[in-house]
Parts: sequence; structure tokens; C-alpha cells
Amino acid sequence: MKSIYINILLFCLSMFPISMLANNDSLSLNDNHISAETIKMKADSAFAAEDFALAETLYLELANQGESASIYYNLGCTYYRQDMMAKAVLWFERALLLDPSDSDIRFNLSMARGKTVDRIIPKHEMFFVSLWKSLMHNFSVSEWAYWAITTFILSLLMVALYLYSSTIVLRKVGFFGCIFCLLLCVLFNTLAYSLRNYNNTHTAGIIMEPAVTVKSTPTKSGTELFVIHEGTRVEIKDNSMREWAEVQIADGKIGWIEKNTFEAI
Repeated sequence: MKSIYINILLFCLSMFPISMLANNDSLSLNDNHISAETIKMKADSAFAAEDFALAETLYLELANQGESASIYYNLGCTYYRQDMMAKAVLWFERALLLDPSDSDIRFNLSMARGKTVDRIIPKHEMFFVSLWKSLMHNFSVSEWAYWAITTFILSLLMVALYLYSSTIVLRKVGFFGCIFCLLLCVLFNTLAYSLRNYNNTHTAGIIMEPAVTVKSTPTKSGTELFVIHEGTRVEIKDNSMREWAEVQIADGKIGWIEKNTFEAI
């Protein structure tokens, strides 16, 4: 029985490196910590004083120094207060990409989207597909990897409890506890791997122009298919051309738009 148990652990251990592929989703601003802190204090003060133009300039300076969900979030709030909804959506989306578990980012993103023109009903998906995507985007890749590591360590503790306990009850707790933790470890590894692949294969952008006509072909003379407006999120399907990109909106419609009409998230 013990040898079977150890084989299960070795199988899980063979899957363990998947978690180590996780990207670091929130990098530090830069090595000059004092300078960044000073700029952030000035930006926060400008925002509190409703000097949003200055706050925008300072937050952008920080954003250019490195990825930070909090700075991106503050930028989104700054644009929101200036009634610049397309840019607000863009920076809230960028913040959410770094910290998917932040409820404040999600709430403010929904508020900004509510003030955009387009009301697009997402295309229908199978229930389990929507559920999996929703679960997958609750945390970042590194957070899912963290939970995978944690549950793996717990499974090792359950093994120790099973092997060295003198009572039947504790041995049962160790046995079933280890199986449960191993299943969670596999699940979290799968979610981390799936999200990593999704992030590597899916790119999106936010429309910046007041109105953009989507064409059937990547030419100005192409047939006009439909019109989308600033703040609308588009999935980029083909980005290989120099001036045009094939995009898809949430309801499944596909067409071509000029690259200068949107900014990548």
C-alpha cells in the first residue's frame, strides 16, 4: 500500500514543474524605490486635489517604469474622473490582467464599460466552458501556481500523517487528505497551464477612436460590416499585417480595422 501511495506522489511530482512555468505577473516598478515612491506620493496628492492632468502625467511616468496593477488601476481612475472612458477601460483591463482577483478593479472596469456606447451581448458558450473560463480568470498564473505548490506541500504532510500515525482514524485522514490535496494540486496546475496558454495565444485591444467601421477586407475600400465605438474590447485574431488587424468582438462578429484605431491591453 505504501509503495502505491509513493507512486501517486511521484506522479504528482512529475507534473509539478508546470507551476514553475508561471510568469511573474506583478513586477516591481524599478530599482529606484525612493524615486518611485516620491512620484507616487505626488500623483496621489494631485489626484486627491482633483488635479487629474498632473496625476495622469505622474502615474504614466510610473507605468513606464514597470508593470504594477495598483498604478494601472490609479491611471484608470484618473481617466474615469476625466470622463475619458476608452482610456479608463484600457488601464482597468491592464490592471485586471496583472491582478484578476482584485474586486475593486473589476467593479470600476464594469462602471467604465457601462459608460461606453456599445452594448454587445457575448456569444453563447457551453455552460462548462464559461464556468472554466470564469474560474481560470479569478487568479493570475503565478497565483494559481502558488496554490498548486501549497496543496502539494499539504499532500506531503498528509503522507507523513498516514505513514507515522498510530491510530486508524489519523491514518484515514492522512490517506484521503493526501488524495484530496493531490487532486487540488492537479486542478491548480491545469488552471495555471491553461491560463498561461490563453495569455500567450490571446491578445486584445480597446478601441480609442469615437467610431470605427469594421471592414470585410484589410483595405479602405472593403465592405463595411458594422461600426464599433471607443471603449469596446476587441480580440485580435490576425496581427500580421502592417496597418490592419483582424478582430473579433464579444458577440462573435469578425472583421478588419486599422491598427491606429485601438491600443493593445
